[in-house]
Order: sequence, then structure tokens, then C-alpha cells
Amino acid sequence: MKKGNIGNAPDLKYLKIDNTENVFYQLPVSELVEHALVHQEGRLSDAGALAADTGKFTGRSPKDRFLVEDSLTKDAIWWGDINQPMAPANFDALFSKVAAHLSNKAIYVRDCAAGADPAYQLSIRVITETAYQSIFANNLFLRPDADSNRQPQWSILAAPTLLIGDPQQYGIINENFVAIDFTKQIVLIAGTGYTGEIKKSIFSILNFILPFQYNILSMHCSANTSKEGDTALFFGLSGTGKTTLSADRNRKLIGDDEHGWSEKGIFNFEGGCYAKCVGLTEEKEPEIYHAIRFGSLLENVVLDQFDKPDYDDISKTENTRVSYPIDFMENAEMSGVGSEPKNIFFLTADAFGVLPPISLLTIDQAVYHFVSGYTAKVAGTEVGVKEPTAAFSTCFGQAFLPLHPAKYASLLRAKLERNPKIKVWLVNTGWIAGPYGIGRRIKLNYTRALIRAAMDGSLLESQFNKHEIFGLDYPTSCGEQVPEQILDARGLWNNNEAYDTQAKRLAKLFIANFEKLAKEMPVSVKEAGPKLDQSVLI
Repeated sequence: MKKGNIGNAPDLKYLKIDNTENVFYQLPVSELVEHALVHQEGRLSDAGALAADTGKFTGRSPKDRFLVEDSLTKDAIWWGDINQPMAPANFDALFSKVAAHLSNKAIYVRDCAAGADPAYQLSIRVITETAYQSIFANNLFLRPDADSNRQPQWSILAAPTLLIGDPQQYGIINENFVAIDFTKQIVLIAGTGYTGEIKKSIFSILNFILPFQYNILSMHCSANTSKEGDTALFFGLSGTGKTTLSADRNRKLIGDDEHGWSEKGIFNFEGGCYAKCVGLTEEKEPEIYHAIRFGSLLENVVLDQFDKPDYDDISKTENTRVSYPIDFMENAEMSGVGSEPKNIFFLTADAFGVLPPISLLTIDQAVYHFVSGYTAKVAGTEVGVKEPTAAFSTCFGQAFLPLHPAKYASLLRAKLERNPKIKVWLVNTGWIAGPYGIGRRIKLNYTRALIRAAMDGSLLESQFNKHEIFGLDYPTSCGEQVPEQILDARGLWNNNEAYDTQAKRLAKLFIANFEKLAKEMPVSVKEAGPKLDQSVLI
């Protein structure tokens, strides 16, 4: 194993890092894998992917994330439980501790970028104390030609083995933390080895910069495009099928998670994919399955004695992951850009069994359901949960939104009003013919057929009915691939009265959730939601 790349390494004194002997700059993945194996950060799977263990944290820690409150952010950030304020003095003190820690470690420096549109691209320097974190940065971000003499716009300092004693002294809650300073343009990550914190910190930064400075809509969605250049967006929370449905052999994948929408069209923020692995099979997810090879990074995936991944083993965590460069996908759109979308799909796994498999939304309904960001948790996912539980994440990415949801909603509305040809669809990838435990989950091939019919325009030729409570327009037919009875959510239940009761329950949850944001929204958007008699709301 080579020693630090001293001659070509950048000067890190601007980050208070005084380390000139053990700096590994821009190492190729092959050498990073070698370092990871030597330092026992992981082992190789039978397909050649590095399988690493992220330690205590196998997911993000939202309650330990802070944004510096200063003259730039004080009146701009949507402060609250999601965006917790940190005093500049506390950030400076933590900055010094992280820098001192990294000064005494062998560190890996990776220069990369976010944003496929050069006009809005963000240059990034990621400094880590583990090789596997540097592999992750290489996989997830764009990989332009590096120049060690050019100081990037943003820097991330990741120190997973640094634990902060007496955290309250620094205005944090626990010994681990993530802190973002928009003025200094520095991210500090300490006490956690979960790589998703690196990815989502940059997403949070772009969710501030692009809408705030450029009026560009930043989005938590996947995107793909046809050979003819028809772009589609897929919004959805975990478990709704966002990655699955956007990975289509007949279309090119622009990106699987984070995008911007400018006047020119759609652009990917990232240079790779970060997919969940739980239950992964070659049959269900062939594109992802075959992307797991040398250069990919498996996280918290259990390998058997023959180094074969067991994707059904969730003994470490259910949040097992794999990251890989986007060119590992056979049909990737390597430019990372696409035209303005022709179709937008809001995906929801409705475990109440109420929502139709697909509905066409008006502009007001699109804004309403965008702001709601609904899906559902099913019984058994948490202790004590015995029936479906509604989950709302505004704009389908509440945890990463520094600005008020009204800002993102107004940008979406402006896009839709400017181009009324854009169709927005609400797609239920969850339960039909009853709630979870009674009904059944809609077949994936039905959902795929509905989405393809929406994209090729044939679904618009159907007759549409209106849902009595939610006001949704849903088609009554979709060719031979989807049975007509599947499209009528109420008709699939054996008991109309039971369906109506369930629909009213879900509607009440929608209404209560929307009230939290209603003051910032146009009245027409509020009226686009479900409607109930006042007696039902009491």
C-alpha cells in the first residue's frame, strides 16, 4: 500500500487541517479498495463489491443535524425540528475539533461535483478518514477532472471516529452530529460512519441554493427519458417504488434520487445511485443486481461464508444499501440532463386501500399532493402498530428542505402553469381491495402498464370517473394489460360502507396534515384536497 500522495495533495490549511504526510488525494477506486481491506473496513463480495460496515449508525440521525444561524440564514431557513439552529461560535469550536482530529489521521481527499448542468454545478471536496467513505463520494458525486490547486466551493469533513464529549457545551444533543454552515460553505460530520449523511448534506445545500438564489426547483425524485426525449419524473418516499419504476429497460435513467428543474429542463445532481438492497433479487431488480460488482460499495449487507450477499438478512439493519456510479446501469443517460418533463408521477404506497391505482391531477391537486407527500406505514413495521399509519413528508423530502415548503410548491406551480401539457399523476403502488392485512398489494406489472400507458398518451383516451371524497379523476380502462375492475378502488372492496369509512378516515388525516401548512398556501390548493362534512371532522 502506497504512502500519502504528498506531492499532488491540496493544501488543507484553509480547513485548519495541518497534515502533510498522510493525505491520499484522488486515489483510484482500486487503491481505495486495497486500503479498505488492509484497514479491515470491509471485505469483497463474490461479485467484487466492497462490503463495509458503517458501525453504530446504519441510517441518518435527523435529530443530530444542525444549520448555522447567521445573517444569511436567519430569515431564510424554515427553522424547526427539521432545521435546528446552531450558533456560529459553536460551529467554529466543533470545526476546530474535527480539523484537529483529521490532522492526526491518514485522510482521503476526493474532489468531485454535484449538478450535471455546468451553470449550476457545485464543486465539492470530501475529506474522510476511511477509504470506503471516499469510494462512496466517488460513486455518488460527479467525477470531473480534479485540480488540487483549485479550492472547491464546498468542503465536507467526515470524522466517524470522533465523538464529542459534553455535547451540550457545543449546542448539540449527542456525541455525533452533522453541521452545515452556508456562509463558510463547510459541512462537518462526526461520530457516524453512515455515508448517506454525506449525500444528503449536499442535497440539503442544493435545496437551499438553487431555489433561494436561482429560482430553480430542486426535487427528491428519480428521472428517466425515452429515445424521443420524453422525460418523466418519479416522486415517492421509501418503499413506494421510485427506484423500481424509473429503472425501465426501454428508457434511459437520468438519475435515481435528486434533480433540479431549470428553464432548460431536468438535470441530475449526482453521478451515481444509492439503492436499497433489502430483498434484492436478480428477477425483481436486474439493473441494480448487475450493478453490484467491483467498484460498488455495499453497506451493512451480510456476506455468507462464500462471500455471497444475503439480501434477506437484515440482522444489521433493514436499511442495507449499495452505491455505484451511474454508468454501472446499462441504460444510463450519461449527460445527466433531460428535457422538461412530459409526465410527473407521485408514488404512494397506500396501505389503507383507498386511493385508485392511478389518477390524473389538476394543477391545484398536484400542488396539494406534492405538499402532502403521502405514503403509509404498514402493521408490523413498528412495535405496537396494528393498522396502517399515514406518513406525510412534504414535497416528498421534508428531512432535506431548508426552505419553507411553500417555496418549492410555488416553483412547481409556476412550471405547471407555464406548460399545461405536463401531466401529473398520483399512483397508488400500495394496497387494493381492502387495507393491509385484508386486501392485496397491486401487482407491479399492472403499475408498470399504467405508467407506460400514461407516458405514451393512450391512458388519456379512457373515460375518467371522479372519486367522491378525494376528487381524483381516475381512468376506467387501460387496454388488455390491466383488468378494468382494478382501476375502481371502491368497487374492489366487498363492502362499500367499509370502504367509505376507511376513505373518510384517510381524508381526515390528509386534512389535518395540510392544516399545518395551509396559511402559506393558496385557498384553491386547500380546496383541491379531500372533502368531508364538518360533522366528520369533529
